[in-house]
Amino acid sequence: MTNPAAGGASDYNTAIIEEFRANQGRVGGPWAGTTLILIHHIGAKSGIERVLPLGCFLHGDDRFAIVASNGGSPAHPNWYYNLKANPRITVEVGAQTFTVVAEELDDTARAELWPRLVARAPSVGEYQAKTTRQIPVFMLTRQD
Repeated sequence: MTNPAAGGASDYNTAIIEEFRANQGRVGGPWAGTTLILIHHIGAKSGIERVLPLGCFLHGDDRFAIVASNGGSPAHPNWYYNLKANPRITVEVGAQTFTVVAEELDDTARAELWPRLVARAPSVGEYQAKTTRQIPVFMLTRQD
């Protein structure tokens, strides 16, 4: 198993990752009730695997939507570029670990899904309102 701190994950993320793994994917605090996924993304330049907890949206049994909001920052999060360069990744959902392929939704697919994401997590819409960039959405599709 990869060390969650490898690659510079913050102490905050490390604590969430540890709690996630100790409780079959459930965490408390501000993340209580949120479906989290741990993505093992490979650095586009470094080649280093990093583990990051993200909120996700279940989309059927084998698909998960994730949003590259970066808190409404004007720049995409670093993991966005890593998924674009290395879309086949390992994820942890609940107590399961498996491989997915990450695909950025095109404008049409994103426009169709976006209102449902905002309805389920209003903060996503708030982040979009804070930035002029269109926040990307990835669909992670299970491969095994």
